[in-house]
Amino acid sequence: MGTRTHGGSLAPGGVVGDGRYRLLAQFGIDERGGAHLWRARDGQLRRDVALTILVGDPADVEAARQGRRTLERAAHAAKFTHPSVAKVLDVLTLGNGISSSEGLLGIVVSEWTKGSDLIDLINEKRIAPSAAARMVQALAEPVERAHQSGLVLGLDHPQRLRVTPDGRLRLAFPGPLPNATLRDDVKALGGVLYLLLTGRWALPGGPPALRTAPRTPTGELVPPHELEPAVPRELSKLAVRIVSDGEHGGIRTSSAIVRMLGNVAEAEERKRKPAENVDPDGTVWTTKKPVKDARRRRRLALGVSALVIAAVAVLAWVGMMAISFFQDDAPSGPAVNLAEETSQQQQAEQPQADDSGEGGSVGAAVSPSEVTVYNPEGEGDSVAEAPNAVDGDESTTWRTDQYQQQFPAFKSGVGLIAAFDEPIDLAQVDIVADSPGTEVEIRVADSAQPVLSETRTVASGTLEGQRTELTLGEPTSAQYVLVWITALSGEAPQLQSQLAEVSFLPSE
Repeated sequence: MGTRTHGGSLAPGGVVGDGRYRLLAQFGIDERGGAHLWRARDGQLRRDVALTILVGDPADVEAARQGRRTLERAAHAAKFTHPSVAKVLDVLTLGNGISSSEGLLGIVVSEWTKGSDLIDLINEKRIAPSAAARMVQALAEPVERAHQSGLVLGLDHPQRLRVTPDGRLRLAFPGPLPNATLRDDVKALGGVLYLLLTGRWALPGGPPALRTAPRTPTGELVPPHELEPAVPRELSKLAVRIVSDGEHGGIRTSSAIVRMLGNVAEAEERKRKPAENVDPDGTVWTTKKPVKDARRRRRLALGVSALVIAAVAVLAWVGMMAISFFQDDAPSGPAVNLAEETSQQQQAEQPQADDSGEGGSVGAAVSPSEVTVYNPEGEGDSVAEAPNAVDGDESTTWRTDQYQQQFPAFKSGVGLIAAFDEPIDLAQVDIVADSPGTEVEIRVADSAQPVLSETRTVASGTLEGQRTELTLGEPTSAQYVLVWITALSGEAPQLQSQLAEVSFLPSE
C-alpha cells in the first residue's frame, strides 16, 4: 500500500531522495512512527539499499520534531557496527536529500540485508526451540554492545528484522522511534523469541497480518508452551519473563538474556543430541565421517618404520651371535656391524622430514565442489564469474567490481568461498593473478555463508608477480575456505583485483 505524497506515491518504480533511490519493493510499515520499509536501488552507486522512509507533513510541527529525533538517533547508530545490524549508510533530512514537496520527513539509508523476511519465515515453518533460543541469543549480543554505548537499536517491530542466508536474525531497517528506550530493546528480544516459538507477536504495534499473542483474563501473557506443547517450559517461562514489565521475575538487561538463553539452549541440545549407535558386534559408530588427518597417518607410518628397523637390527644381531658361536675359524679382519649397516640402509630409504617436524610437502590440488562470491557487506562483484577462479584455465578470471576507494573505506573486503564435499587437510593455497598489491587472507569457516568474525585466518600475503604461494603455518582441516581480499590492486579511483586461478593443496 503506497502513501500519497506531494511528489507522487510510494510505489515500486518511484524515486525518492532527489531521484537517487528507485523503490523496488515494500517490506512493511511501522505505523507507530510512520516508517515505511523499502528495498531500493541506489542509482549512483548501483547497489541495493534498505530505506526507512518517514512519511509525514513537514508543516506539522510535532510530526517534524518526532521525525528529527528518529533521524538523529539513526545518525548516532551509524557509528555502531555489528554483523547482526545493518550499517547505516546515510541519513537524509529536509533540505539535505529531501525536498519539502515530497511529503517526507526524512530517510534512513542502510545496507541491504540478503535473506528472508522474518514473518515469511515464521509463516512457512516453525523454528525448533533450541534454534530459536540461539537466534535470539545472537541478536541479544549487539543489543548489549549498543546499550553499553547508550544507543537504542529499535528492533521492537518484526518487519524491521530479516533472517540472513546462514540463519541469523538481523536488524535490517534501523531507525528507532523517538521515544524508544533501552528497555524497549530488551522487551523486543522477548517478543522475537515468543514469535519464533509460537508464530504470534507479544508486543503492541505489530503488523496487522501477524496474529497477536493471547492473554489470560487477568491480562497476563499466555506462556508459549501452552500454545505449542513442543516448547520446553523453561524456555517458555523465559520468553514471558523478558516481555513482562512486572516485578515477578522480569528480566531487564540484554546481558542476562544472553547468558540465560545460552544455558537453556545448551540444555536442550544435550537432551536432543543423538546417542552413539552400537553395531551387534559391539562396535561404536556415529553418522559423522571421521576427519582425515594426513599428519597422523604420516606419524603412524614413521612409527611403524622405526619398529621395522629395530626388528631388523635385532635379527641381524642374533644372526651375528649365531655365526660367532658355530664358526670357530672366523676370518680375520675388521668387524662388521651388520645391525648398524642394516639400520643405516633402512633409514636412507625412508623419506626425510623437514626441520619443522612435519612432512612439509603438499599433495595434488583438490577441486572444491562449489565456489561463490563472499560479500557480507554488499552485492555484485561478478557473482556469475566466481567458478572461473577454479576451472583450471588461467585465461578465465574472476574480477571484483571497480572501487573508487580502497578497503575498508567502503567495506571491509570481498572474496571467494570454496566448499568441499568433505574436510581437507589444507596446507597451501596457490593464486595465479595479475593484480600486484592485492592483499589476501586465507580463512577457514564452519559454513558456506559464515559471519566474517567467526572465520579464522590461517595464512595471508600480498600478490606479487603472476603466481603467489600462501603456505599455512601448519595444515588445517577445513571444509570451507575463504579467499578474503582486504586491499585491492591499482590506485584510486580505479581499484580492482582479479584472480585467474586458485588452487587448494592439502598436506601429503
